[in-house]
Formats: sequence, C-alpha cells, structure tokens
Amino acid sequence: MSTPKKKRGHEEDHENSERWLLTYADMVTLLMVLFIVMFAISQVDQKKFAQLSGGLAKSFGAPVTMLEGGHGILDDTGIAPAAVDLSPVSSVVRPADTPATATKTSTDLTPSQVAKLQGEAKAEANRLDAVREQIEKALEKAGLKGQVKFRMDQRGLVVSVVTDKVLFPADLATLSPAGQRVLDTVAPALRETTNMLSIEGHTNTVAVKPRFFPTEWELSSARAVTVLRYLLDRDHIDPGRVSAAGFADQHPLVPPSDPRANVLNRRVEIVVLSALTGDAAAFLPSAAAGTGTPSTVG
Repeated sequence: MSTPKKKRGHEEDHENSERWLLTYADMVTLLMVLFIVMFAISQVDQKKFAQLSGGLAKSFGAPVTMLEGGHGILDDTGIAPAAVDLSPVSSVVRPADTPATATKTSTDLTPSQVAKLQGEAKAEANRLDAVREQIEKALEKAGLKGQVKFRMDQRGLVVSVVTDKVLFPADLATLSPAGQRVLDTVAPALRETTNMLSIEGHTNTVAVKPRFFPTEWELSSARAVTVLRYLLDRDHIDPGRVSAAGFADQHPLVPPSDPRANVLNRRVEIVVLSALTGDAAAFLPSAAAGTGTPSTVG
C-alpha cells in the first residue's frame, strides 16, 4: 500500500511545478493586448481630424490646427510649447476694425441680395453726403474752407480736423481759438443728425515724447476728450450720442516718409457713424464713390 502513495505524491509535485506557465502566458497576453490598444489609439485619422477641425472652426470662428512633427501619443517629438504673447494691447477697438462689417464677400451673395445692399448703402451714403455738404457750406461761409477734410469708410462719414495750428498747439490738449471756431461751425450739422458720433484723437509719427504727457496715447486721448467736452458744453451736442478714443500714432493717414506726415497725421476725427450694419456697411464706401463693389476689412 505504501508504493501507490509515493506515486500520487510524485504526480502532485509534477503538476504544481508547471502552473507558473499559465500565469506567464496570461501576463504575456495582457501585455500584448495593452500594446495593441496603445498603438491603435495613437493613430490619428487625418480625414476625421479635418472634419472635426472644420466643425470647431465654424463654431468658434477660428481655425483649429494640429501640431506638426508627431503622429500620436507614443511619439516623443520634443516640440516646445508655443510662446504666449504677453505684450500689452490697446483696450480701445476702432469701429472699422470690428468683424461685424463685411461678414460676407460679394461672391457669397445672390444678385438680388447685392442689389438690395447696394440700395441701402446708396441711400445712407446720400444722407451722410448731405451732412458733409452742410458742413462744407458752413465752413465756407465762415471763411474756414480747407480746414476740414472728409472721407467715407465702412463706419460712416469721417470729418478730419488737422490739429496743426488749428485745434491744438504742439504737445498740448488746450483747444485754440481757431479750433473753437471750427468746432462751432461744424457743430450745427452734427447736432441736427441722430447718428452716434465717435471723436478720435491721433498724433503724428515723430519719435519724440510729448513734453506734458507720458506718451502719445495720453495726448491723443486728452485731445479727443477736449473736443468732446467742447461739443457738449458749448455746442450742446446730446451726450448720449458721443464717445471719445485716443489712438496715438497707430492709424496714420499717410506714411511717415511722406513730407506731409507730421501735419496730416496729427488730427482729431469726428466720425458720423452710419446706421448700416453687417453686409450693407461694406457697400458704403463704394456707394459713396459711385462704384458697385463692397469694401473689405483689412
């Protein structure tokens, strides 16, 4: 009876010595599955990514791009993160710079839509041109012809008063007697309109710090506010219709290389803002010029 017992013990020892193979095989299988899954999720479907980026761009109004140099989460490309621009920006946005104007190009519009927008722009251009004619006649009657320049952009009618020897002495925001006469002459036409008015100060591009202001920003803003206060206090313009902004030398009329730059770029502009919005506003400059194509925002 003793012999069979030893045989069973030997068989049990042999069975236990091979159980580690099952555990090892399970571990190898799991590792293989893990690496297959990681490899699969590291592959980017370019077509699906393009569809996703297009949808996000349409929703948020900005393009969505993927970093170049890598193809998946397993690639160590060593790409450094993009630098963040921490430079200060102006808190004032010009009406002409807002994307609300020219929301579509002329190719996106049907002929009937274009004709309708052109008609609206032409009617607005005629109305604003009547304001210009009224101002010009008043200036000519007062012997101030040539003291004011006019132009039409997507915002509306821009009445530009050169500050050199007209509105303000150099480096100052104190309104001169000649400047007061110009504003008193222009004010009646502005008072009769119902349009909003934007008063904007600009300086020239000479790289010389103002004597009485920290920078050109303060000087241009102070001049715009001085004109605004004069129109409110002296000429009784509705305060709910006006705003003021200073743009320093950031929006010159002519380049610094132009001999007229120091005179023409140093100005205060009174913008009679158009009632047009969106696509119709893009047709305003061309309607005023007698052409049929809309302008674009650059």
